[in-house]
Parts: sequence; structure tokens; C-alpha cells
Amino acid sequence: MDAGDFEARHREREWFHGLTVPPGAWTVLRVDGRGFSKFTEARFGKPFDPRFADCMAEAASALMAEFASPYVYTESDEISLVLPPAADLFGRGVEKLVSISAGVASAAFTHAAGVPAHFDGRVWLGTTTDDVVDYFSWRQADAARCALNGWCYWILRKAGKSASEAGAALEGTGVSEKNELLFAHGVNFAEVPAWQRRGVGLYWESYERTGFDPVREVEVSATRRRVRVDRELPMKGEYRAFLGELLQPIGSGSRRTE
Repeated sequence: MDAGDFEARHREREWFHGLTVPPGAWTVLRVDGRGFSKFTEARFGKPFDPRFADCMAEAASALMAEFASPYVYTESDEISLVLPPAADLFGRGVEKLVSISAGVASAAFTHAAGVPAHFDGRVWLGTTTDDVVDYFSWRQADAARCALNGWCYWILRKAGKSASEAGAALEGTGVSEKNELLFAHGVNFAEVPAWQRRGVGLYWESYERTGFDPVREVEVSATRRRVRVDRELPMKGEYRAFLGELLQPIGSGSRRTE
């Protein structure tokens, strides 16, 4: 059998190898910790552990560097990174984007935490800058919802209720009832650290770096770029405005006009 024909026959069975992100689309890659409910309960404090948040930030930073993303957002056990319409990494191949993002997150988190951890990945597509703003607003709303539920659940668990009892006690309760539950246990949810309620954002910022020119024997300054890990993100309308200002220059011409 001809070696070329043999290889071609097997390449044809890689059914999704040719699946690519459409040109001109905004792409968000989201990775989620696999089995992290049990993983974190056995290794980190509840409802929130700064050590875990730092590990997630390390993984987010590694993804930002690998994919040259203008914005990365992490909350709970998930990380979302955005790729602008002009991005052409790995030929925009979906298999590569998903597998490499999950692999980078798994490796970086494992290195930071010191124990093996695994992430899975998926792709989200948007047409306009506003679509991307909508996406991240959705994920931040999820962060607030999960934070409130998590605080209530673990308050009840620490008060002696079993997992099933705590879940049953919260079933059907609204936001105000959950806030009252926390307040009764000495927790004002509005005063919980912002990174727990709003998530953490990573983006590039410019700064001035001062050095010394030995030839001219004078101090000189240069503009450099670094990653900012923002644990005090704005929320709702202010968050949307922040994201629009950050992303609009990158995706100029891709904003809704209606």
C-alpha cells in the first residue's frame, strides 16, 4: 500500500480537523475546571480561598500570554479569554484552539497549585464588539449569582447542615432572602471582597519605566506594557463601558448600529 494513500485515508477520518472559526468573528475560549467541586473541597477553604483565586489568576495569565488576548476574565473555576476578529492563531482551527487552551490552563494551574488539575474547553462566537460585552456581562452576572449561592451554602454547612439539607434550605429562595440569611450569620454580602462577587479581569496596561543611558549619562524613560490583574472590576453599566472602551479600538467597525 502506498504510504501517501495510507496516510490520506486516516487523515480523512479526523472528522473535525477542518472545522475553523469563521473569519472576522470575535472568539471567546472558555475553560472550566473538570470535577472542581470535589477537587477544591478537599484542598481549599470554602466558600472562597485566596490561594485558589491566585492559582486561577496564574492560569489566566498563562492563557493571556499564549494567545495574546486583550482581555481575560476568571470567576469561580472558569476562565474566558477573547480573541479579536483579526486573530489567526493555529489557522483558527477549533480543535487546536480548544485543546491548547485547556492544556495551557491545566498545566499552569497544576504548576501553581502543586497538584494535578484538568480543564475542558469550548468556543463562543460573536459578530460585534457589543456581543462580546454581552458575553462578559453574562459571565459577571453568573459570578455574582454563584458567589451569593456559595456563601449561603457554606454558611449553612458550617452551621451543621449536611450537603442535602443546605441545598434543600436554599431551594426556591430569592436574592433578598439569601442576603437576609447571610446577614443573620454576620455576613454583609455587599462587603464581601469584590473579586468574589465580580470576578477578576486581566488586561494590558502601559507604564513608564525609568532607566539610565550610560552613553549620554542621563536618565531616560520608556513606555512599556504589562498585564494588570484587576480584582476590583466595576459592575453592570460601568463594567460594560469599561469593556467597550477596552475592546472597541481592537474590533473597530464591528459594533452594532441599531
